[in-house]
Amino acid sequence: MNYIKTNVSNIGDPFVLYENGSYYMYATSSEKGFFVYRSADLTNWENLGLCYRKEESWGFMDFWAPEVIKRNGKYVMFFTAKSRALNALRTGVAFADSPQGPFRDTGAPLFDFGYSTIDASPYFEGETGYLYYVRDCSDNVINGTHTSQIYVTRLSGDLTSVQGAGRMIATPDRPWEQRNPEWQWNEGPSVLKQGNRYYLTYSVNCFDSRDYSVGYAVSHSPEGPFQKAEENPILKYIDGEISGPGHNSFFTDKEGNLRAAFHIHTHYEKPSGDRTACICSVAFKDGKLKFI
Repeated sequence: MNYIKTNVSNIGDPFVLYENGSYYMYATSSEKGFFVYRSADLTNWENLGLCYRKEESWGFMDFWAPEVIKRNGKYVMFFTAKSRALNALRTGVAFADSPQGPFRDTGAPLFDFGYSTIDASPYFEGETGYLYYVRDCSDNVINGTHTSQIYVTRLSGDLTSVQGAGRMIATPDRPWEQRNPEWQWNEGPSVLKQGNRYYLTYSVNCFDSRDYSVGYAVSHSPEGPFQKAEENPILKYIDGEISGPGHNSFFTDKEGNLRAAFHIHTHYEKPSGDRTACICSVAFKDGKLKFI
């Protein structure tokens, strides 16, 4: 696999937006909120500072996995934070007039289904918006196993609420996803459409393990059911080269090429929460999704 290793480290969960001739990257990046980075070439990035701030948030810690889209003339960020009121992980939405921010939230989580949620990722088809998110393993215990599962729900037209309870579309049910008897993950969802099929990528194993990896599943509907690919994982540890690649997101570059952003452990021999953002190309062959 050919990939760009950027100069953005000590982050996780990178998301890239191309807008007005520049690339903007958002990521799990600060205890104080979220940094935004800007680049002209996808390799060298400048930290522009905080675009969303803890002191203006309904959350007080665990600012994770921001994703930003442009919708109806506004820049819209979906993100994770731990709620001050609930002391639990929830999903938020914030709005800005510029990709650099500042992003302002609505004063409360986007929704509350009574369980912890992380890793929200939007997908739009026409005017219909879908939100993929994760029911987090911190308080989702199934038969004694802490389990992260991927759900989908629909977004309201103004993006400040959701329409109906979420529906589970992916759970750790393959042998390579079930190596740990106490903790298992399907997390970090991202969805794109190719032809008449929808491709859901997701990450497996613990983020600070070298075996953090990416798989994908396919459906004929954005709401599932999704069938996991037999060739999973499609992005994984490479001996002597990369450790813990995962939590990818998709974007289109300035030439119109489909790309993916993902992170790897900054220190190959010492996996941890210090991760570096990488960029690779995405291709489809015989209906199969590939990172190249």
